[in-house]
Amino acid sequence: MTWPGASLDPGGTIGGTGARTKRPSGNKAGAHREFAGRLLRCYPVTFVVLAPYALLILPMAVFYQNPETGFIVSLVGLALLGSVAVETIGRLFGRPDPRWREGIRRSHARYPWLYRVAVLVTLTSIVADVLGAHLGRGTIVNQVAGDLSDGPLAMVSTLFSGWRAVGFALLLASHLSGRLSLAKLYGWLAVLVGAEVYIAVLTAVTAPLVALVFFVASTGALCGVFRLRHLAFCAVVLFLVWPAVFEHRNTLREDRGVAVDAQVTARDRLRVDSQLSVVAGFDVPVDLGQPGVTDYLRYGLVPRVLDPDRPALSTGQRINQYIGGGPTSAYTFLLLGNIWFFDGPIGVVVVHAFWAAVAAVLLRWRGTPGPVRLSLFCLVLSDPLLWSNTYPDSTIGFLQHVVSAIPVFVLLWLSRSAVDRSARRPGIGRLSPAASTVR
Repeated sequence: MTWPGASLDPGGTIGGTGARTKRPSGNKAGAHREFAGRLLRCYPVTFVVLAPYALLILPMAVFYQNPETGFIVSLVGLALLGSVAVETIGRLFGRPDPRWREGIRRSHARYPWLYRVAVLVTLTSIVADVLGAHLGRGTIVNQVAGDLSDGPLAMVSTLFSGWRAVGFALLLASHLSGRLSLAKLYGWLAVLVGAEVYIAVLTAVTAPLVALVFFVASTGALCGVFRLRHLAFCAVVLFLVWPAVFEHRNTLREDRGVAVDAQVTARDRLRVDSQLSVVAGFDVPVDLGQPGVTDYLRYGLVPRVLDPDRPALSTGQRINQYIGGGPTSAYTFLLLGNIWFFDGPIGVVVVHAFWAAVAAVLLRWRGTPGPVRLSLFCLVLSDPLLWSNTYPDSTIGFLQHVVSAIPVFVLLWLSRSAVDRSARRPGIGRLSPAASTVR
């Protein structure tokens, strides 16, 4: 019989997958995957920082003999110095659960609405992003014109700007906890990426699409959903199709009356190493009047719908004017270059050490992370640690997205509280999540 109020094993719920059996000790491939997974979860920030440079930026710099290749290597070394030091020290206070999926099942069993909330958040984020794009938010035309698209609906759509990463985190949690099969998870990822492709067509801007693909790939690898060799294969495919995507994007921009520099080719656009190496010529740190503590609080914690008169915040535009460009375009030295530019070499070390500490707490504090901590970890990866983001705007974006995700966290907490209350009724014993049906 089933005990009232007991938390059932999530493996038998929506699209569930069966319990994993222990791999035979002689399965070397399985043992290697388990070792790689534990290593990635011990050094998640190091992996996220190193991956784009190892796969794209440094190979391009070496192939084209970038004279600042040594500077780029030293910049990556400073970032890794901060992350590796903190993540290594963090191992002394607790390592990731070696039985990752079992730990996830235990920590998520008290959230019976997890998959339903994941679907709600994912669909809401897609609708809000598509609506915002149709209203002009983020389009290349509005970027050139300096228009914020501050209509009521456009501002309301920004309230859900962080829900895409949270929705993916909850879908990932649903799969890891046994509520969502791998095939259905891939289906939802196709929906997320397909919606972003449609938005890229509307806005004629491909940077958010590239950011989403890298975020999904890196997070899935850290959580053991994607194998590294499969991701490497996908990276090669994307590299091959990029010229066609670049040409189509330029065509869309010309159709909207935006001038396109014919001298910049698809290959040139991939030379992000040259974009980063520009910062090597400046005496750092540089003060451009970048956001201070008050700006972090105002822009990070107060939604624009409640503060519609505040000016736009774009550090990229200030950088572009500083290097001789106009106010309607933005330039970034990538995440590492921007930190170097504004905070110097010590800043590169400190910023990555800080986020490595945050990631370690989210992944290891009091055991395997639940859905809220996993969502916060995904926001860390998608905002302040995403290699192509603009610092310090991306840190403010992280605060904005945490605030926007509060209703989701409250909904998860209420669903967990309902289970706890029913389990604490007089005369009803509490059962562990693994105890399911028969007495």
